[in-house]
Amino acid sequence: MATKIALVGIGKIAVDQHVPALKASADWDLAATVSRSGRVDGIEAFTDMAAMLEARPDIPVVSLALPPAPRFAYAEACLKAGRHVMLEKPPGMTLAEIHMLEVMAAERNLSLYATWHSRMATGVQPARDWLADKVIRRVHITWREDVRKWHPGQDWVFEPGGMGVFDPGINALSILTEILPAPVRVIKARLETPENRQTPIGAQITFSDNVTMDLDWRQEGPQTWTIEAETDGGTLTLTDGGANMSIDGQAQVTDGDREYPRLYARMADLVKTGARDMDLTPMIHVSDAMMLGERVVVEPFHF
Repeated sequence: MATKIALVGIGKIAVDQHVPALKASADWDLAATVSRSGRVDGIEAFTDMAAMLEARPDIPVVSLALPPAPRFAYAEACLKAGRHVMLEKPPGMTLAEIHMLEVMAAERNLSLYATWHSRMATGVQPARDWLADKVIRRVHITWREDVRKWHPGQDWVFEPGGMGVFDPGINALSILTEILPAPVRVIKARLETPENRQTPIGAQITFSDNVTMDLDWRQEGPQTWTIEAETDGGTLTLTDGGANMSIDGQAQVTDGDREYPRLYARMADLVKTGARDMDLTPMIHVSDAMMLGERVVVEPFHF
């Protein structure tokens, strides 16, 4: 029997990814939404979280797809109301608030899931398996996309807590930290911040063990989401955000977009077992880059 779930924050990511994944899943029954303006046809809609929690005690699970800034208050309210919670990436604005949510969930025996959708890309687990017994000589990440396409007019991404180019960059970090056999650490970073904004629009990160990263939110035309790992057994390349994997240029894995269906399948398993999944490693790397990064002012950015 499908479990009832409420989806909070009916914006672009919810419409493009969450809603189709939920409607296609036998595990879930999308029973309500909460959003100031967005709606899903045929689904009961609320504009206030407290009102939904009071009116629908029959909904045991809430998925939060709203921006990071208000997410803690929504998650806290859900946990205090006895609901399991799924968090869109990044799971929050700060590490401290996420740790607080972990404690709340554990005290109440509730499931809490910090999702990293890029880890569910089809090539990621095969890449992890292939790299497991290799000597890794160099890894380079190129993650370049157009903020105007993915966050049109959304000024919050350039406000404190919005993370700037690390909003997509954390997707690459979620893959990196999943596929590497051993952890790495940030050594230095260069953060390019528009003079009229608060968060970076470009970044170059150097990690330990010869791992580097190039992020840019100004790329027009084709978008680039590539991770290349040179090893003693050949060169592994992940493209299209991890959907495709090749070894020395020979395709090994190619598949369509199934990241969000896999996230919701994972959440269903967590709820059934009462478990929690709260790996914060990608966010730790972002925090360290922000802490260590050299700030470089670049030209203003306007949508």
